[in-house]
Parts: sequence; structure tokens; C-alpha cells
Amino acid sequence: MKVEDLYQEIILDHYRSKHHSGLREPYDAEVHHVNPTCGDEVRLRVHLDGDTVADVSYEAVGCSISQASTSVMTDLVIGNDITHDLNLYEEFLTMMQGKGQIEPDEERLEDGVAFAGVAKFPARVKCALIGWSAFRDAVMRAQTVSS
Repeated sequence: MKVEDLYQEIILDHYRSKHHSGLREPYDAEVHHVNPTCGDEVRLRVHLDGDTVADVSYEAVGCSISQASTSVMTDLVIGNDITHDLNLYEEFLTMMQGKGQIEPDEERLEDGVAFAGVAKFPARVKCALIGWSAFRDAVMRAQTVSS
């Protein structure tokens, strides 16, 4: 099995069985992001416990890439320090903007490395980033509310 096939399987698995899907309470901030180019949408909630991301929940419609990427992101960020998670967002963003030339850190991005191949297709990059961008936005709003 080629690496690309394995990555495609990870994306399809997360699309079929979305982790942390369904809006939950309590939450500190809710955001709604839309990609008008393709119709992907995500409504995402973040709940913080001090400097820790206690929960992330979402509802999403759109392509398998956008929904799977959001699912993977929730697995990676819940339970971690906000600074760690925002650094992870930056690493994922760098990988996605790298046109397939960036070698991702599998230790840190785990299943997120499956989207490295998507970075070769500029029209799909926004699909993979929508959930991550919504997460970053929601964290920023939640921190503003709590300060």
C-alpha cells in the first residue's frame, strides 16, 4: 500500500466517523466559517478551562476533506494547552501552504499528515483549513471573553 493510499484511507475514515461532531455545551465561543468557493461550512464551539482546550465541538457540511480535517483537528487539540494548539495550527497551515513540498512532523500532526497531499491542490487547501481556522478564531474569541 502506497503512502498516498494510506492517507486517503485516513481522510475517508474521519469523514465517515467524525470525531467530536455535534455541538455541545458548555462553550466559551462559537464561530461560523464558510468557504464560498465550494460551499464548505463549519459551526464550531470551543470550551476552555484556564489555558487548556477542554472541548471542541462542531457541525460541518461540505466535502470529505473539510469534514475529515476538522475531525482530525479536534483529536489533536482537545486536552492541550492553548499555546501548543495554536503552534499546531501554524504547523498545519505551513504544511497546507507548502504546495506538497513541506515534510510534516508526524509526531506532532499525527493523522493531520494525511492532508500533506492535499496541499498540492490549491483549490482544496481552503477545504482542509476551514476547521482549523474556525478553531483558531474561536480560541481567540474565548480568550477575549475570559479576560
